[in-house]
Amino acid sequence: MDMARTVLRRLIQFFLSFYPPPAPPPFVAPPVSNEDLEYADLAIIDLSKASTETGRQALAAQVVKAMATHGFFYVINHGYTQDQTTRIFSIANLTFDGVDAEEKKAYMGQSGAVYEGYKPRQTWRIEDGVQDQIEHYNVNRQVRKREHPVALRPYLQEIEAFSHHNHFNVLHPILRLLALGLELPEDTLVDQHTFEAAGETSVRFMKYYPRSEAEEQLTKKVWLKGHTDIGSVTILWSQPVGGLQILSPDGAWRWVRHMDNALVINAGDVLTFLCGGFYPATRHRVVQPPADQVGLPRLGVFYFSMADDDVKLVPHEESPVLKRVGIERLCSDDEAPTMEEWRKNRTIAYGSSQLIPSVREKGVEEEIISGVVVKHYN
Repeated sequence: MDMARTVLRRLIQFFLSFYPPPAPPPFVAPPVSNEDLEYADLAIIDLSKASTETGRQALAAQVVKAMATHGFFYVINHGYTQDQTTRIFSIANLTFDGVDAEEKKAYMGQSGAVYEGYKPRQTWRIEDGVQDQIEHYNVNRQVRKREHPVALRPYLQEIEAFSHHNHFNVLHPILRLLALGLELPEDTLVDQHTFEAAGETSVRFMKYYPRSEAEEQLTKKVWLKGHTDIGSVTILWSQPVGGLQILSPDGAWRWVRHMDNALVINAGDVLTFLCGGFYPATRHRVVQPPADQVGLPRLGVFYFSMADDDVKLVPHEESPVLKRVGIERLCSDDEAPTMEEWRKNRTIAYGSSQLIPSVREKGVEEEIISGVVVKHYN
């Protein structure tokens, strides 16, 4: 029966491929902020240069430097045109504005241990009884793994193409550069991030909604506390409404500037595990947009990558670089979690666990997950 359904679905997809879907309602991005903000000076990586061995070696050196200074960098020439990017944002916006509340309930995630489907607003605790105003829709990289709302069904083929593009044309080239930076064989990290294996690497559409002035005062305008990402590499498709800030090495929070049709890349916890601290997970937060963008919703498009579920999160101690500079472990190798254990435990705890003020760092709250101290920055 399952085989028959698969064949039928593929036949339907084949015939539908001759009939392109209608254009989604266009999402018109607002103008960029003109406020005088302190922006982080991030490196720009031209991914088109990764097509040659010489180019990859040069880019790897740039990425190592970028990760050591800010932990964030831009990627340009990633293979999507501005028109394709604009259309993806239109599909993302349709996910929220084109699906009513009752249908969204039918496509909410069924498990607190997995980001899937809709996460409604007011799910996470922020501060002083204030909950988040963030709605997101999470799509496993294997897009047909579960059903989707009616409004999205004409665009599933495009979302699949977008998922493949992020995985093979952006994530894998970046993982090769990171491996080269450790003087490891190029595909060392790629082999731990396969598309077909069990795992929760995903496309995520996210919409931040404006909050009341009272909520802004209670939370000091912080929408998401400073944190590190659960997975390996986060790919953020740049958009013009400000709010993303990174914690610079000097302890100052600096804004991330919008760059048309660029990607913003950062490292997550899994790279810290696998790369022995050489690529530390980047601390970042989301705050209220700048004064000339207050009141605007903030639409986000992401690709959150994670290692395959069965990967044990231990350092690549065979790296010549790590042998020279030393390995910083988050826990002993014997106690290291698998990717599946780490993502489940962190997902369950996020926005719901009781955080404890750090006795070592001012403005930092902590929790223990899988034997590892996880920090949240206020």
